[in-house]
Amino acid sequence: MDKKSVMKNYAFLAILLGAMVLGCLVGWLFPDFAAVIKPLGTVFINMMFCVVVPLVFASISTSVACTKSRKRAGKIMGTTVATFVVTGAIAAVIMFVILKVVPPVLEPWTNISGEEMGEYASLSDMIVNFFTVSDFAGLLSRKAMLPLIVFSVLFGFSANLAGGPDGPIAQWLSALSDVMMKFVKIITYYAPVAFFAIFADLMATYGPQMAGAYGRALAVYYPLCFVYIFTAFPLFAWFGGGKGGIKTMFQHITRPAVVSLGTCSSVATIPTNLDAAADTGISKDVAEMVCPLGATMHMDGSCFSCVLKILFVWGVFGKEVTWGSLPLIVLVAVLSSVGMSGVPGGGYIGEYIICSIFFPTQIELAFPILVAIGNLVDPPATMINSAGDYVVCFIVSRFVDGKDWLQKALASKKGAAAE
Repeated sequence: MDKKSVMKNYAFLAILLGAMVLGCLVGWLFPDFAAVIKPLGTVFINMMFCVVVPLVFASISTSVACTKSRKRAGKIMGTTVATFVVTGAIAAVIMFVILKVVPPVLEPWTNISGEEMGEYASLSDMIVNFFTVSDFAGLLSRKAMLPLIVFSVLFGFSANLAGGPDGPIAQWLSALSDVMMKFVKIITYYAPVAFFAIFADLMATYGPQMAGAYGRALAVYYPLCFVYIFTAFPLFAWFGGGKGGIKTMFQHITRPAVVSLGTCSSVATIPTNLDAAADTGISKDVAEMVCPLGATMHMDGSCFSCVLKILFVWGVFGKEVTWGSLPLIVLVAVLSSVGMSGVPGGGYIGEYIICSIFFPTQIELAFPILVAIGNLVDPPATMINSAGDYVVCFIVSRFVDGKDWLQKALASKKGAAAE
Protein backbone atom coordinates (compact mmCIF):
# COMPACT_ATOMS: atom_id res chain seq x y z
CA MET A 1 0.00 0.00 0.00
CA ASP A 2 1.22 3.49 -0.85
CA LYS A 3 2.73 5.16 2.24
CA LYS A 4 1.42 8.56 1.17
CA SER A 5 -2.09 7.12 0.97
CA VAL A 6 -1.76 5.64 4.46
CA MET A 7 -0.48 8.94 5.86
CA LYS A 8 -3.34 10.80 4.19
CA ASN A 9 -5.98 8.47 5.63
CA TYR A 10 -4.57 8.55 9.15
CA ALA A 11 -4.04 12.31 9.01
CA PHE A 12 -7.75 12.78 8.35
CA LEU A 13 -8.62 10.39 11.20
CA ALA A 14 -6.31 12.34 13.51
CA ILE A 15 -8.09 15.57 12.53
CA LEU A 16 -11.47 13.98 13.28
CA LEU A 17 -10.34 12.64 16.66
CA GLY A 18 -8.76 15.99 17.51
CA ALA A 19 -12.00 17.76 16.64
CA MET A 20 -13.94 15.37 18.88
CA VAL A 21 -11.61 15.87 21.86
CA LEU A 22 -11.58 19.64 21.41
CA GLY A 23 -15.37 19.63 21.16
CA CYS A 24 -15.66 17.73 24.45
CA LEU A 25 -13.41 20.24 26.18
CA VAL A 26 -15.40 23.18 24.83
CA GLY A 27 -18.70 21.56 25.82
CA TRP A 28 -17.41 20.96 29.35
CA LEU A 29 -15.90 24.43 29.86
CA PHE A 30 -18.31 26.54 27.78
CA PRO A 31 -21.73 24.81 27.61
CA ASP A 32 -23.49 27.98 26.44
CA PHE A 33 -21.11 28.27 23.49
CA ALA A 34 -21.73 24.58 22.68
CA ALA A 35 -25.42 25.36 22.25
CA VAL A 36 -24.57 28.17 19.84
CA ILE A 37 -22.42 25.98 17.56
CA LYS A 38 -24.73 22.94 17.68
CA PRO A 39 -26.24 23.80 14.24
CA LEU A 40 -22.82 23.20 12.64
CA GLY A 41 -23.12 19.54 13.57
CA THR A 42 -26.79 19.35 12.65
CA VAL A 43 -25.97 20.57 9.12
CA PHE A 44 -23.58 17.64 8.58
CA ILE A 45 -26.03 15.05 9.91
CA ASN A 46 -28.84 16.48 7.78
CA MET A 47 -26.66 16.35 4.67
CA MET A 48 -25.81 12.71 5.37
CA PHE A 49 -29.48 11.89 5.86
CA CYS A 50 -30.39 13.61 2.60
CA VAL A 51 -27.89 11.54 0.65
CA VAL A 52 -28.41 8.24 2.43
CA VAL A 53 -31.88 7.41 1.02
CA PRO A 54 -30.76 7.46 -2.65
CA LEU A 55 -27.45 5.85 -1.63
CA VAL A 56 -29.15 2.90 0.08
CA PHE A 57 -31.57 2.47 -2.81
CA ALA A 58 -28.79 2.61 -5.42
CA SER A 59 -26.33 0.35 -3.57
CA ILE A 60 -28.77 -2.43 -2.70
CA SER A 61 -30.64 -2.33 -6.02
CA THR A 62 -27.34 -2.32 -7.91
CA SER A 63 -26.01 -5.25 -5.91
CA VAL A 64 -29.09 -7.35 -6.67
CA ALA A 65 -29.66 -6.15 -10.24
CA CYS A 66 -26.05 -6.70 -11.32
CA THR A 67 -25.60 -10.10 -9.72
CA LYS A 68 -24.94 -12.83 -12.27
CA SER A 69 -26.54 -15.36 -9.96
CA ARG A 70 -29.82 -14.77 -8.14
CA LYS A 71 -28.94 -17.79 -6.05
CA ARG A 72 -25.80 -15.97 -4.85
CA ALA A 73 -27.82 -12.87 -3.93
CA GLY A 74 -30.24 -14.99 -1.91
CA LYS A 75 -27.37 -16.72 -0.18
CA ILE A 76 -25.77 -13.40 0.74
CA MET A 77 -29.02 -12.06 2.20
CA GLY A 78 -29.86 -15.24 4.11
CA THR A 79 -26.38 -15.50 5.61
CA THR A 80 -26.42 -11.81 6.49
CA VAL A 81 -29.72 -11.89 8.38
CA ALA A 82 -28.81 -15.11 10.19
CA THR A 83 -25.52 -13.58 11.30
CA PHE A 84 -27.27 -10.45 12.58
CA VAL A 85 -29.67 -12.53 14.70
CA VAL A 86 -26.93 -14.76 16.14
CA THR A 87 -24.53 -11.93 17.05
CA GLY A 88 -27.42 -9.90 18.53
CA ALA A 89 -28.48 -12.82 20.72
CA ILE A 90 -24.88 -13.30 21.89
CA ALA A 91 -24.66 -9.62 22.83
CA ALA A 92 -27.96 -9.77 24.75
CA VAL A 93 -26.85 -12.81 26.76
CA ILE A 94 -23.52 -11.16 27.62
CA MET A 95 -25.25 -8.02 28.92
CA PHE A 96 -27.78 -10.02 30.95
CA VAL A 97 -25.05 -12.01 32.69
CA ILE A 98 -23.03 -8.88 33.49
CA LEU A 99 -26.05 -6.99 34.88
CA LYS A 100 -27.05 -10.02 36.91
CA VAL A 101 -23.68 -9.72 38.65
CA VAL A 102 -23.58 -5.89 38.68
CA PRO A 103 -27.18 -4.58 38.88
CA PRO A 104 -27.60 -1.08 37.45
CA VAL A 105 -30.09 -0.05 40.17
CA LEU A 106 -29.36 -1.14 43.74
CA GLU A 107 -32.56 0.13 45.38
CA PRO A 108 -36.06 0.82 43.98
CA TRP A 109 -36.84 4.44 43.25
CA THR A 110 -39.63 6.31 45.04
CA ASN A 111 -41.80 9.28 44.06
CA ILE A 112 -41.21 8.76 40.34
CA SER A 113 -42.95 11.39 38.23
CA GLY A 114 -44.41 10.09 34.98
CA GLU A 115 -44.53 11.83 31.63
CA GLU A 116 -47.29 11.74 29.07
CA MET A 117 -46.24 9.61 26.15
CA GLY A 118 -49.08 10.17 23.74
CA GLU A 119 -50.56 7.55 21.43
CA TYR A 120 -48.49 4.56 20.39
CA ALA A 121 -49.04 1.87 17.83
CA SER A 122 -49.90 -1.74 18.63
CA LEU A 123 -47.22 -4.40 18.23
CA SER A 124 -48.89 -5.74 15.06
CA ASP A 125 -49.00 -2.23 13.56
CA MET A 126 -45.32 -1.71 14.34
CA ILE A 127 -44.41 -5.00 12.65
CA VAL A 128 -46.29 -3.90 9.52
CA ASN A 129 -44.63 -0.48 9.60
CA PHE A 130 -41.16 -2.02 9.98
CA PHE A 131 -41.32 -3.46 6.47
CA THR A 132 -43.88 -1.42 4.52
CA VAL A 133 -45.21 2.11 4.05
CA SER A 134 -48.65 3.20 2.89
CA ASP A 135 -47.43 4.96 -0.28
CA PHE A 136 -44.31 5.57 -2.36
CA ALA A 137 -43.62 8.98 -0.81
CA GLY A 138 -43.09 7.28 2.54
CA LEU A 139 -40.01 5.52 1.16
CA LEU A 140 -38.24 8.87 0.78
CA SER A 141 -37.99 9.36 4.56
CA ARG A 142 -34.94 8.23 6.53
CA LYS A 143 -37.42 6.92 9.14
CA ALA A 144 -38.51 4.19 6.72
CA MET A 145 -35.17 2.44 6.21
CA LEU A 146 -36.49 -1.13 6.45
CA PRO A 147 -39.32 -0.51 3.95
CA LEU A 148 -36.78 1.21 1.67
CA ILE A 149 -34.47 -1.80 1.89
CA VAL A 150 -37.35 -4.18 1.07
CA PHE A 151 -38.33 -2.01 -1.89
CA SER A 152 -34.70 -1.78 -3.08
CA VAL A 153 -34.21 -5.55 -2.95
CA LEU A 154 -37.43 -6.19 -4.90
CA PHE A 155 -36.55 -3.44 -7.40
CA GLY A 156 -33.10 -4.95 -7.89
CA PHE A 157 -34.51 -8.43 -8.49
CA SER A 158 -37.04 -6.96 -10.95
CA ALA A 159 -34.26 -5.15 -12.84
CA ASN A 160 -32.25 -8.38 -12.92
CA LEU A 161 -35.22 -10.30 -14.33
CA ALA A 162 -35.98 -7.57 -16.87
CA GLY A 163 -32.53 -7.10 -18.38
CA GLY A 164 -29.88 -8.76 -16.25
CA PRO A 165 -26.63 -7.13 -15.13
CA ASP A 166 -26.02 -5.70 -18.60
CA GLY A 167 -29.49 -4.22 -18.93
CA PRO A 168 -30.06 -0.44 -19.08
CA ILE A 169 -31.68 -0.24 -15.62
CA ALA A 170 -28.86 -2.19 -13.95
CA GLN A 171 -26.25 0.01 -15.64
CA TRP A 172 -28.12 3.16 -14.60
CA LEU A 173 -28.28 1.95 -11.00
CA SER A 174 -24.55 1.23 -11.03
CA ALA A 175 -23.80 4.74 -12.30
CA LEU A 176 -26.13 6.26 -9.69
CA SER A 177 -24.35 4.33 -6.93
CA ASP A 178 -20.99 5.71 -8.07
CA VAL A 179 -22.37 9.27 -8.14
CA MET A 180 -23.78 8.99 -4.63
CA MET A 181 -20.43 7.73 -3.28
CA LYS A 182 -18.70 10.77 -4.80
CA PHE A 183 -21.39 12.98 -3.26
CA VAL A 184 -20.63 11.51 0.17
CA LYS A 185 -16.91 12.08 -0.32
CA ILE A 186 -17.56 15.79 -0.89
CA ILE A 187 -19.66 16.04 2.28
CA THR A 188 -16.97 14.27 4.31
CA TYR A 189 -14.59 17.22 3.91
CA TYR A 190 -16.86 19.14 6.28
CA ALA A 191 -16.79 16.38 8.94
CA PRO A 192 -14.10 17.83 11.30
CA VAL A 193 -16.09 21.03 11.84
CA ALA A 194 -19.27 19.03 12.39
CA PHE A 195 -17.64 16.61 14.84
CA PHE A 196 -16.32 19.52 16.90
CA ALA A 197 -19.84 20.91 17.26
CA ILE A 198 -21.52 17.52 17.81
CA PHE A 199 -19.24 16.50 20.68
CA ALA A 200 -19.35 19.93 22.29
CA ASP A 201 -23.14 19.63 22.44
CA LEU A 202 -23.03 16.03 23.72
CA MET A 203 -20.72 17.00 26.56
CA ALA A 204 -22.72 20.12 27.44
CA THR A 205 -26.06 18.26 27.36
CA TYR A 206 -25.32 14.91 28.99
CA GLY A 207 -22.20 15.50 31.06
CA PRO A 208 -24.02 16.57 34.26
CA GLN A 209 -26.28 13.47 34.14
CA MET A 210 -23.39 11.05 34.65
CA ALA A 211 -24.31 10.37 38.29
CA GLY A 212 -26.29 8.03 40.54
CA ALA A 213 -28.05 5.10 38.95
CA TYR A 214 -27.49 6.39 35.44
CA GLY A 215 -23.79 6.76 36.15
CA ARG A 216 -23.63 3.17 37.40
CA ALA A 217 -25.37 1.93 34.27
CA LEU A 218 -23.03 3.89 32.03
CA ALA A 219 -20.01 2.63 33.98
CA VAL A 220 -21.02 -0.89 32.96
CA TYR A 221 -22.16 -0.13 29.42
CA TYR A 222 -19.35 2.02 28.03
CA PRO A 223 -16.42 -0.27 28.99
CA LEU A 224 -18.37 -3.31 27.80
CA CYS A 225 -18.73 -1.81 24.32
CA PHE A 226 -14.97 -1.33 23.98
CA VAL A 227 -14.24 -4.78 25.46
CA TYR A 228 -16.67 -6.23 22.92
CA ILE A 229 -14.80 -4.55 20.08
CA PHE A 230 -11.48 -6.03 21.20
CA THR A 231 -12.79 -9.53 21.99
CA ALA A 232 -15.90 -10.45 19.99
CA PHE A 233 -14.96 -8.53 16.84
CA PRO A 234 -11.55 -10.24 16.52
CA LEU A 235 -13.24 -13.63 16.98
CA PHE A 236 -15.77 -12.79 14.25
CA ALA A 237 -12.98 -11.54 11.96
CA TRP A 238 -10.91 -14.67 12.57
CA PHE A 239 -13.91 -16.92 11.93
CA GLY A 240 -14.81 -15.06 8.75
CA GLY A 241 -11.36 -14.23 7.38
CA GLY A 242 -9.11 -16.92 8.83
CA LYS A 243 -5.40 -16.15 8.89
CA GLY A 244 -4.85 -12.42 8.70
CA GLY A 245 -8.50 -11.66 9.47
CA ILE A 246 -7.90 -9.99 12.84
CA LYS A 247 -5.02 -7.82 11.60
CA THR A 248 -6.91 -6.75 8.49
CA MET A 249 -10.04 -5.95 10.50
CA PHE A 250 -8.18 -3.67 12.92
CA GLN A 251 -6.45 -1.92 10.01
CA HIS A 252 -9.78 -0.77 8.57
CA ILE A 253 -12.35 -0.67 11.39
CA THR A 254 -11.18 2.67 12.81
CA ARG A 255 -12.85 4.76 10.12
CA PRO A 256 -16.40 3.38 10.53
CA ALA A 257 -16.02 3.34 14.32
CA VAL A 258 -15.03 7.03 14.43
CA VAL A 259 -17.74 8.15 11.98
CA SER A 260 -20.47 6.22 13.81
CA LEU A 261 -19.31 7.55 17.18
CA GLY A 262 -19.45 11.09 15.86
CA THR A 263 -22.79 10.93 13.99
CA CYS A 264 -24.60 8.45 16.29
CA SER A 265 -26.10 6.97 13.13
CA SER A 266 -25.65 3.58 11.51
CA VAL A 267 -27.20 4.98 8.34
CA ALA A 268 -24.69 7.83 8.11
CA THR A 269 -21.85 5.27 8.46
CA ILE A 270 -22.91 3.20 5.42
CA PRO A 271 -20.58 5.02 2.97
CA THR A 272 -17.57 4.62 5.29
CA ASN A 273 -18.32 0.92 5.78
CA LEU A 274 -18.55 0.42 2.01
CA ASP A 275 -15.23 2.19 1.57
CA ALA A 276 -13.54 0.09 4.29
CA ALA A 277 -14.96 -3.10 2.78
CA ALA A 278 -13.62 -2.17 -0.66
CA ASP A 279 -10.15 -1.48 0.77
CA THR A 280 -10.23 -4.87 2.50
CA GLY A 281 -11.03 -6.74 -0.70
CA ILE A 282 -14.56 -7.80 0.21
CA SER A 283 -16.72 -8.55 -2.81
CA LYS A 284 -18.75 -5.54 -3.90
CA ASP A 285 -22.06 -7.40 -3.92
CA VAL A 286 -21.44 -8.69 -0.40
CA ALA A 287 -20.56 -5.25 0.98
CA GLU A 288 -23.46 -3.52 -0.79
CA MET A 289 -25.88 -6.04 0.67
CA VAL A 290 -24.47 -6.36 4.21
CA CYS A 291 -23.72 -2.70 5.04
CA PRO A 292 -27.12 -1.15 4.16
CA LEU A 293 -28.97 -4.09 5.73
CA GLY A 294 -26.75 -3.83 8.78
CA ALA A 295 -27.58 -0.15 9.24
CA THR A 296 -31.07 -1.23 10.32
CA MET A 297 -30.82 -4.89 11.27
CA HIS A 298 -27.37 -5.39 12.83
CA MET A 299 -27.76 -4.00 16.34
CA ASP A 300 -25.42 -5.71 18.82
CA GLY A 301 -24.96 -2.42 20.66
CA SER A 302 -28.71 -1.88 20.72
CA CYS A 303 -29.18 -5.40 22.12
CA PHE A 304 -26.79 -4.38 24.90
CA SER A 305 -28.83 -1.24 25.59
CA CYS A 306 -32.18 -3.05 25.34
CA VAL A 307 -31.21 -5.50 28.08
CA LEU A 308 -29.81 -2.62 30.14
CA LYS A 309 -33.09 -0.69 29.78
CA ILE A 310 -35.24 -3.64 30.82
CA LEU A 311 -33.18 -4.56 33.87
CA PHE A 312 -32.72 -0.89 34.81
CA VAL A 313 -36.47 -0.27 34.97
CA TRP A 314 -37.03 -3.58 36.73
CA GLY A 315 -34.59 -2.31 39.38
CA VAL A 316 -36.44 1.00 39.56
CA PHE A 317 -39.72 -0.82 40.25
CA GLY A 318 -38.06 -3.34 42.60
CA LYS A 319 -38.68 -6.40 40.39
CA GLU A 320 -36.34 -9.35 40.90
CA VAL A 321 -34.27 -10.47 37.92
CA THR A 322 -34.29 -14.27 37.49
CA TRP A 323 -32.49 -16.55 35.06
CA GLY A 324 -35.88 -17.76 33.86
CA SER A 325 -36.50 -14.35 32.29
CA LEU A 326 -33.37 -14.64 30.08
CA PRO A 327 -35.00 -16.25 26.99
CA LEU A 328 -37.80 -13.66 26.77
CA ILE A 329 -35.43 -10.73 27.34
CA VAL A 330 -33.02 -11.99 24.65
CA LEU A 331 -35.91 -12.49 22.20
CA VAL A 332 -37.29 -9.00 22.83
CA ALA A 333 -33.80 -7.47 22.62
CA VAL A 334 -33.15 -9.02 19.21
CA LEU A 335 -36.60 -8.21 17.78
CA SER A 336 -36.79 -4.65 19.09
CA SER A 337 -33.23 -3.89 18.03
CA VAL A 338 -33.82 -5.22 14.52
CA GLY A 339 -36.84 -2.94 14.32
CA MET A 340 -34.95 0.22 15.20
CA SER A 341 -34.04 2.56 12.37
CA GLY A 342 -30.37 3.46 11.96
CA VAL A 343 -30.85 7.08 13.03
CA PRO A 344 -30.16 8.96 16.29
CA GLY A 345 -32.79 8.06 18.87
CA GLY A 346 -34.10 5.14 16.80
CA GLY A 347 -37.57 6.70 16.65
CA TYR A 348 -38.21 5.25 20.16
CA ILE A 349 -39.50 2.07 18.52
CA GLY A 350 -37.46 -0.12 20.85
CA GLU A 351 -38.76 1.72 23.91
CA TYR A 352 -42.35 1.26 22.72
CA ILE A 353 -41.83 -2.48 22.29
CA ILE A 354 -40.18 -2.86 25.70
CA CYS A 355 -42.98 -0.93 27.42
CA SER A 356 -45.77 -2.81 25.67
CA ILE A 357 -44.33 -6.19 26.64
CA PHE A 358 -42.78 -5.63 30.09
CA PHE A 359 -44.47 -2.51 31.49
CA PRO A 360 -47.96 -2.24 29.94
CA THR A 361 -49.54 -0.82 33.13
CA GLN A 362 -46.56 1.39 34.05
CA ILE A 363 -45.84 2.79 30.61
CA GLU A 364 -46.06 6.45 31.65
CA LEU A 365 -43.32 5.88 34.22
CA ALA A 366 -41.16 3.45 32.27
CA PHE A 367 -41.04 5.22 28.92
CA PRO A 368 -39.17 8.42 29.94
CA ILE A 369 -36.64 6.34 31.91
CA LEU A 370 -35.98 4.13 28.89
CA VAL A 371 -35.62 7.13 26.57
CA ALA A 372 -33.11 8.78 28.91
CA ILE A 373 -30.95 5.64 29.01
CA GLY A 374 -31.19 5.27 25.25
CA ASN A 375 -29.92 8.80 24.68
CA LEU A 376 -27.03 8.39 27.10
CA VAL A 377 -25.74 5.13 25.59
CA ASP A 378 -26.50 5.98 21.95
CA PRO A 379 -22.93 6.89 20.82
CA PRO A 380 -21.14 3.66 21.89
CA ALA A 381 -24.19 1.54 20.93
CA THR A 382 -24.12 2.98 17.42
CA MET A 383 -20.38 2.42 17.22
CA ILE A 384 -20.85 -1.29 18.00
CA ASN A 385 -23.74 -1.53 15.53
CA SER A 386 -22.05 0.28 12.66
CA ALA A 387 -18.48 -0.97 12.99
CA GLY A 388 -19.94 -4.44 13.38
CA ASP A 389 -21.52 -4.17 9.92
CA TYR A 390 -18.02 -4.13 8.46
CA VAL A 391 -16.99 -7.16 10.55
CA VAL A 392 -20.08 -9.12 9.51
CA CYS A 393 -18.88 -8.76 5.91
CA PHE A 394 -16.02 -11.10 6.88
CA ILE A 395 -18.45 -13.80 8.06
CA VAL A 396 -20.73 -13.51 5.05
CA SER A 397 -17.74 -13.59 2.69
CA ARG A 398 -16.62 -16.87 4.24
CA PHE A 399 -19.89 -18.57 3.36
CA VAL A 400 -20.32 -16.89 -0.03
CA ASP A 401 -16.75 -16.67 -1.40
CA GLY A 402 -15.05 -19.49 0.50
CA LYS A 403 -12.82 -19.77 3.56
CA ASP A 404 -9.77 -18.36 1.76
CA TRP A 405 -11.45 -15.25 0.31
CA LEU A 406 -9.31 -12.87 2.38
CA GLN A 407 -6.04 -14.58 1.50
CA LYS A 408 -6.93 -14.31 -2.19
CA ALA A 409 -7.84 -10.64 -1.77
CA LEU A 410 -4.58 -9.85 0.06
CA ALA A 411 -2.54 -11.74 -2.54
CA SER A 412 -4.29 -9.84 -5.33
CA LYS A 413 -3.56 -6.46 -3.69
CA LYS A 414 0.05 -7.46 -3.10
CA GLY A 415 0.44 -8.46 -6.73
CA ALA A 416 -1.12 -5.22 -7.94
CA ALA A 417 1.21 -3.16 -5.70
CA ALA A 418 4.26 -5.00 -7.06
CA GLU A 419 3.42 -4.20 -10.67
